[in-house]
Amino acid sequence: MQRFEDRVVLVTGAASGIGRATAERLAAEGASLSLSDVAAEGLEETAATCRDLGAEVLAQVGDVSSESSVADVVSSTVERFGRLDVLVNVAGILQFEDFRRTTLDDWNRIISVNLTGTFLMCREALPHLLESGGNVVNTASTAALAGHPWTVSYSASKGGVFALTQTLAVEFGKQGVRCNSVAPGSVLTPIQQAFDLPEGADPKLVYRIMALDRQRGPETVASTIAFLASDDAAHVNGTCVKVDGGTLA
Repeated sequence: MQRFEDRVVLVTGAASGIGRATAERLAAEGASLSLSDVAAEGLEETAATCRDLGAEVLAQVGDVSSESSVADVVSSTVERFGRLDVLVNVAGILQFEDFRRTTLDDWNRIISVNLTGTFLMCREALPHLLESGGNVVNTASTAALAGHPWTVSYSASKGGVFALTQTLAVEFGKQGVRCNSVAPGSVLTPIQQAFDLPEGADPKLVYRIMALDRQRGPETVASTIAFLASDDAAHVNGTCVKVDGGTLA
């Protein structure tokens, strides 16, 4: 299945987890890839794997929270490939902390990467997506859709991504650009595995956010992203797809 043959896809957060799995899935389906992340070593590992799968790859170290870095990543992508068909925003950071001990610096750091970074990437990419009739897939979270303990900054940022996605879908749908999101939950990724309960936290609350299914790997989210980004989802716009095994919340 070569759903992305002759398509150029930009994936942020490509050094590990869902971003890496998505890059590999799209490479296997024929995409030309522009990959970006702050982690240079992991980014190059992903790029090498995608090249082995036959993809043409541009790997760029970039910070989605930096306006100038985002502009460089997008412009270099278009300069290299001549177009941009799909933007997949995966880059994100997570913190578990008691709300009362969450500092303003913590809040600003998570919002700047998860929400502002998604905004900047979408804003920079949209002129090119309008030209190609392309689409955007953003990464929200089940934390955006229901209460998760100890994740106030993360939940707020992902709720913002959810709202941003709905707004872009309405604003640009008539102009030929779709915008959807995925909401992962109970997915084994590096940031999920860094889960560390705050001091004094009630572990019983963890059971509220466990999946009915077992925890699965990031490839489960990558396959959903690939569907939303493909022509198979041509009539899907403004949707948030939960990929969480039936999380209880």
